[in-house]
Amino acid sequence: MPRLILFNKPYGVLTQFTDQSGRRTLAEFVPISGVYPAGRLDRDSEGLLLLTDDGKLQHRLANPKEKTWKRYWVEVERIPDTTAIQQLRDGLELKDGPTLPARARLIDPPTLWERHPPVRFRANIPTQWLEIEIREGRNRQIRRMTAAIGFPTLRLVRVRVGEWELGELLPGQYQVIELPEDSAKPRPGKKKRR
Repeated sequence: MPRLILFNKPYGVLTQFTDQSGRRTLAEFVPISGVYPAGRLDRDSEGLLLLTDDGKLQHRLANPKEKTWKRYWVEVERIPDTTAIQQLRDGLELKDGPTLPARARLIDPPTLWERHPPVRFRANIPTQWLEIEIREGRNRQIRRMTAAIGFPTLRLVRVRVGEWELGELLPGQYQVIELPEDSAKPRPGKKKRR
């Protein structure tokens, strides 16, 4: 039976199982063979990473043409005004071309685990949390988008990919979901949590 793994990737961990430079990888946290990441999450980003042993599902989730919605909680320097938020919603011009319109809004600081190392605190610069949803997955896209509107990202946590949410998983924890054989269009399956 195909498996989908929901993993809360800690800060500083690479989205791969091996690294020649000795950096932290998925192998430290997910002792399951034959699974591969369905998409990426930058080393300095945290949160939901999906892994699977189902090639069709992996392709569907990682393929930019599928335009799977991904939700992020993003802490930025300073407080964006309505004009800045609208720029995210309208789409931005980045060096590699225009982005699709995003869903974006200001949110209260979410209840999250402490990050190690912590985000640099500067008393004279306020911060603000945003919820941003995108249907693309370009390299460091959220960080580049917030920088383009003048509000650099300090912390980035992915909390949802498609129909799957991070839920109560803490950094380094994962949950295995057994999927039906036809998992190209997955339905809820039996869940095991570790």
